[in-house]
Amino acid sequence: MAKRERSREPALSRPGSRPAGARPPSRPSVGQSALEWVRSLLVAVVLFLIIRTFLVQTFTITSESMVPTLLVSDWLMISKVTYGPQIPFTGARLPGYRKPRLDDIVVFRPPTEPDLDVVKRVVAVGGDTIGMKGGRLYRDSRFVDGRSIIHTDPGDDQTNPMMVWQKQYVVGVSPAAYQPTRDNWGPLVVPPGQLFVMGDNRDDSLDSRYWGFLDPRRVEGNVLFIYYSFDHDSVRPLPFLTAIRWSRIGRIVR
Repeated sequence: MAKRERSREPALSRPGSRPAGARPPSRPSVGQSALEWVRSLLVAVVLFLIIRTFLVQTFTITSESMVPTLLVSDWLMISKVTYGPQIPFTGARLPGYRKPRLDDIVVFRPPTEPDLDVVKRVVAVGGDTIGMKGGRLYRDSRFVDGRSIIHTDPGDDQTNPMMVWQKQYVVGVSPAAYQPTRDNWGPLVVPPGQLFVMGDNRDDSLDSRYWGFLDPRRVEGNVLFIYYSFDHDSVRPLPFLTAIRWSRIGRIVR
């Protein structure tokens, strides 16, 4: 009788088992583990800086100048890609896919406070004629205030020495006789390549009426949506957690 030939195929090992004679895997040392942790942290930091510098940025509302569109303690997501992100430590910026346009809500640093981020709405661009009569905004002789515009102190229409800059841009009025006030000024012609921005809360906004036209190079980005919001004035303990405005979270800003 012929002898049965033994199989030369290696025996299958159970999952997780080690082949016979194999050395057990060595555990990483404390130094190696720390090095891997540091590497992971550095990668995360670099990715965060790239995203924050070139793609998106967060912004928190701290004033009532854009009420009711934006409330105090609304947390915003801002797109830097729209107009092109600024290259750090240089005056240059990467190209965006469009320029600021009417009704964009933009974050920028005004010429009067170059270290402060501010949010306003674009109400006029280069070539537009802009002005107010009785608290009503007109662009190219047409009334343009929308439903988002409010007046919280309509009886306080005063002059302001900051508005003297308007005299060199006013049309149809003698600069010597021109006396602009908060609610009555213009008409002004916006120079090419410049922007005129205002807050939706017309009576509580330090905007282009006072410090002049906005150079688009100062604009950091446009507001996309509200990603978190809570009632800062709530009397509840820990309003950050107990007074959340759920209806505002995820709202597209227009």
